[in-house]
Amino acid sequence: MSVRSLTDLELRGQRVLVRVDYNVPLDEVGSITDDTRIRASLPTLRHILDHGGRAILMTHLGRPNGITENLRLRLVADRLSGLLSQPIGYVRETVGPVAERAAADLANGECLLLENVRFNDGETRNDPDFARELAALGDAYVNDAFGTAHRAHASTEGVARLLPERAAGFLMQKELDYLSGAIENPKGKLVVMLGGAKVSDKIGATRRFIEIADALIIGGGMAYTFLASRGEAIGRSLLEDDRLGFASEILDRSADLGKPILLPVDHVVADSIDSGETALHVDQVPDGSMGLDIGPVTRRQFVETIGEAGTILWNGPMGVFEIEAFAEGTQEVAQAIAEATGRGAVSIIGGGDTAAAVNALGLAGRMSHVSTGGGASLELLEGKVLPGVSVLEVG
Repeated sequence: MSVRSLTDLELRGQRVLVRVDYNVPLDEVGSITDDTRIRASLPTLRHILDHGGRAILMTHLGRPNGITENLRLRLVADRLSGLLSQPIGYVRETVGPVAERAAADLANGECLLLENVRFNDGETRNDPDFARELAALGDAYVNDAFGTAHRAHASTEGVARLLPERAAGFLMQKELDYLSGAIENPKGKLVVMLGGAKVSDKIGATRRFIEIADALIIGGGMAYTFLASRGEAIGRSLLEDDRLGFASEILDRSADLGKPILLPVDHVVADSIDSGETALHVDQVPDGSMGLDIGPVTRRQFVETIGEAGTILWNGPMGVFEIEAFAEGTQEVAQAIAEATGRGAVSIIGGGDTAAAVNALGLAGRMSHVSTGGGASLELLEGKVLPGVSVLEVG
């Protein structure tokens, strides 16, 4: 796919509406606990401001039902100001007279953050009137919020259609280049590793990957539906009964294609997630126990396959990594991917939990790309059209 680049826009003196993704995690008192998404937007913002543009930022935060005081963006503006080392204007409206005046008063190189776009229900409905009010604030449009690109919302799709001068930001472009490149032109052997809790979250992606990957690794909670589909005992492990047929279909397709699907051959089990101190390594999950991480033999097999890859896509942890007793699987495969990257492989990490894991392990900087998109990255890899991307395409 080909989208217009930010470097193609004339920026000096232009009011540039920028859709960013500042849906950052907050603690119980409303403080930002991880500003990775804010930092990810800085190259785009610096380019606009350094070239004399006037940046007007749009983002959502959380899932408000109308105006929600603890989801206002004042603290986000303050954090951004510190990261950019310059004042950031902030208005408690997204559209309307106050927002219009603040946008009109911006000087070249200045930045304004509008209030949470989801305070207006026209955002998620892609309401044309709300989109027109947003468009009235700017002369050009840049989308740098890949994580929301699969949503046809007013700030991601509706407003873009109203501003002919539109382009992808640097983060958006990087996401598209890495994810599309992995599918369309992978370097060497393509190994895809899927984990996380549910098969149902990754049906389309699994169907696509069995066709294009050289090897498919399945771990995490979703592996137990695949194991159960071929008659293996899984105890009280996570099982999606309504996905057993799908799992069988994928395993049959793997056999037809002669492509391996690697599933766990041993497990770390416990009676409950809370009983980590009694975790055991077993070849089969006993009745009454649940599999909560991949076992040591499985880890070695997965690591060996990762080491053969030229391109690695990983979405979903191998176990309940937040609990130390069930974290080794995720830790070992993450380390293996980092080492493979150091040897020249291309590694792409997708999904919020997976990104959180590599960040917590201090390995994010050793991966080729840690995607900011959860659902968006999976949908792009499935081959779906992303509304927030298609509106930026040229030709």
